[in-house]
Amino acid sequence: MASSQLLNDAQKQRVLEKLANKIHADGMLLVKSQADRTQLGNKALVIEKMQDLIEQALHQKKARMATKPTKASQAKRMESKKRHATNKLMRRKFKSED
Repeated sequence: MASSQLLNDAQKQRVLEKLANKIHADGMLLVKSQADRTQLGNKALVIEKMQDLIEQALHQKKARMATKPTKASQAKRMESKKRHATNKLMRRKFKSED
């Protein structure tokens, strides 16, 4: 991976971090396939797998944008809390003062 000319330094570092369990101490990315009966077919599958792995490693997720709850959802939540509180109040035993 370190000697690859297709990736810049930042991309190489990202791939090294994401694929650390598949990269050996000598810096080689190990991918294996025995799905096809021919060596040529397996080589093609390995190349495809390597491309997919590198694409996934270089893909950056979008940062989540924080949103506020809507007025309607806040009102619904408060109504639910009030309903629950009244249910609990109804379970109480009344003290009779006779």
